[in-house]
Amino acid sequence: MRQTKLIASLGPATDDESVLRGIIRAGIDVARINLSHGTIDDGMDRYDAVRRIAAEENRYVGILGDLPGPKVRVAGFAGDTVFALGDSVDVRTGEDASTASVIEVDYDGMAANYDVGDRIVIGDGRLVLEVEQTTTDVLKTKVVHGGKLSGKPGVHVPADKLVLSTPTDYDLKLADAFVDVGIDMLAVSFVKSAHDMRRVGTEPHPRGPLLVAKVETRSAIENLDGIIEASGAVMVARGDLGNELPIEDLPITQKQIIKRCIAGGKPVITATQMLESMITAPAPTRAEASDVANAVWDGSSAVMLSGETAVGVDPVNVVRTMGRIARKADEVFNHDTWARNVTEMRMNQLGSVNDVTDAMTVATWRAVTELDVAAIICITGTGFTVRQMARFRPEAPILGVSVNQATVNQLTMSWGTTPLHLTETGTREEMLIGAMELAAEKGHVRAGDRVAILNGDGVGAKVTNNLRIMVVPA
Repeated sequence: MRQTKLIASLGPATDDESVLRGIIRAGIDVARINLSHGTIDDGMDRYDAVRRIAAEENRYVGILGDLPGPKVRVAGFAGDTVFALGDSVDVRTGEDASTASVIEVDYDGMAANYDVGDRIVIGDGRLVLEVEQTTTDVLKTKVVHGGKLSGKPGVHVPADKLVLSTPTDYDLKLADAFVDVGIDMLAVSFVKSAHDMRRVGTEPHPRGPLLVAKVETRSAIENLDGIIEASGAVMVARGDLGNELPIEDLPITQKQIIKRCIAGGKPVITATQMLESMITAPAPTRAEASDVANAVWDGSSAVMLSGETAVGVDPVNVVRTMGRIARKADEVFNHDTWARNVTEMRMNQLGSVNDVTDAMTVATWRAVTELDVAAIICITGTGFTVRQMARFRPEAPILGVSVNQATVNQLTMSWGTTPLHLTETGTREEMLIGAMELAAEKGHVRAGDRVAILNGDGVGAKVTNNLRIMVVPA
C-alpha cells in the first residue's frame, strides 16, 4: 500500500468524466480545486463531480479548495506572446490588455513599490523583467529572461512589497460558499502570520474544513511556528517560495518546514512542479522522479500534482506515475530511524496539553516495533489521534475510524491512513468491537490478527488515554 498521500489538481483536462473517474481509480487521495481559475460555479461543478464519482467508485476522496489569495495577474494577452532577451517592456496598472511592449497588471501599487534593479517574475518564471526606470505610473523594464506568455499569468510580487492582505474579501466569499456545501479542506494562499489563518473565520475542524496554510512568503518562514499551530496542515508551495528565496536555499527550507510540521503533528504537503514535464511528455525526467522520492523521504504526508493533471495531456498516466514513484520510496523508507528522530523532537516539547495523547502514540509505536501488529486502529472524533500517530511513520498501516463523516474525509490527507466510517456509536467496548469488525469487513485485517487500538474514554473524549493490544475474533 502506498503510504504517502497523492493530491491531484483539477482543471480543464479532468472535466471529462472519464478522465476524472480515471484519476480516482488510479489512486488519488485528495482532489484540489484551484479557485484562482474559473468561476464559483466552475468550482462547484468540479466539487459535485468528485463527490458523485468517488461515491460510485466506493472511494473516500477528500476535496481541497485552494483560495486564490492576493494574487496579482496581468491583463490578458491576445494570443501567444514572445519576449526576447533585452526587449523593452513598460509595466503599469491596468486590466484592459497586455502586449509584447506594454504589460498591464491588476495591482494599484505596482509602480510605487518597485525600485531600479528589482526584478519582476511573471508566469512562474517564464518571463523575468528588470526595472531600469520608475515613474509615478510606469515601470520601464528590460527582459532578462525571455519566454512565451498567454492568457492571464500571475505576477510574483515579493511579500515585503505586497500591501494586499490575505485572505481577501473574495477568498472569504469563496470560503463561505464551499463551507456551505461541506468542503473538506481549504488552503489559504500567501499566508504571512497565524493571524491570516485566524481571519478565515471558519469553525475548527471537523465542524469546519481543515485549514491548510500555504507557505510561500519570506514572512511565513519567519512566523512558521505560529502558522503551524494555527493551521490544520501546511503546504510547501515551492513556486512563489522559490521566488522569495535564493534558489539554493529552497531545498534546505523545504526540509526544515517538513521537520517542524511533523514535530507539531500536522500533515505537510510538498507541491509545485513535481512532474512538470509530464504536462506534455509521457514520462517524467529523472530529476523529477528523484524530487518526488526525496519529498517522501523528507517526511511529506502528501505530494501534489498541479498543472500536470489540471491541463496536462494525460492526467491518468501522471497519477499512476506519481503513485509508482511514491510507493517505491515508501517501501525503502527508514521507519525506525525516522520514528526515533521524532521521539527525540517530542522530548523537547513535553509539557503541552497533548501530553497524554502524545505518550500513548509513542507507546503504540514501540508496541508495533516489538510485536507482530497487523494494523493500528485509531478511533477518533476529530482526527487528532491519527495525525499524532502518523508522524511516527509506523510500519503497520493506520486505520482511522470515526463516526464523523467530515473527519473521515479529512483523514484522506494523513500519511499512511485508511479512513473508515463507523456508522454506529456506543460504549467504549462496543466501539472497539465495531471498529475491528469494520476493519475486517473492509479486508484490512483478518481473524487472528493482532491489532493495536487507540481511543479515548467514550465519544467526544478530549484525550487519547487507552491503548489495547487485541486479537481480531473469528
